[in-house]
Order: sequence, then structure tokens, then C-alpha cells
Amino acid sequence: MSDEVITTLSKYIMTEIVELPNRLLDPDEPLLSSGLIDSFHLVDLGMFVEDTFGVRIDDSELNASTFDTLNQLAALIRSRQA
Repeated sequence: MSDEVITTLSKYIMTEIVELPNRLLDPDEPLLSSGLIDSFHLVDLGMFVEDTFGVRIDDSELNASTFDTLNQLAALIRSRQA
């Protein structure tokens, strides 16, 4: 996981949401559909993304289509930063 965006997201999710800081999170591991993150934490993650990466996330984007894996989320962030 050499990508800085994915590393930052993974660290936040595993430390602040899941509270298992030593567990590794695969970039393609399902977050929402697996139940690792629930809808309440999804809002927290969305706010973290906006604050950390300086991008705007629409409420309609807080779903499994864009937030289910680190790779999906990183792609969304990169598209907004371009």
C-alpha cells in the first residue's frame, strides 16, 4: 500500500473507526458491504475525506458505490483534486 491517499484512509479507518490500529486493510476489501463501516461511521469518514484532502463529497455519494473500498474512495478523491 504505497499510495499516500490509501495509506492515510486506511490508518484513519483502522484507528478511529474500527479501533484495530495494527490490522492491515486491503485496498480492495469491502468496507460497507462487509459491515466493517456502518452508516454512522460513513458520515465521519466523509467529513475526514473533505477535511484531509480538501475535496467536496456530496451526501448522495456516501454509499457503497463510491465508498466500499479504499481504491474506490481514493479514485474519487483523485478525480476531485485534478
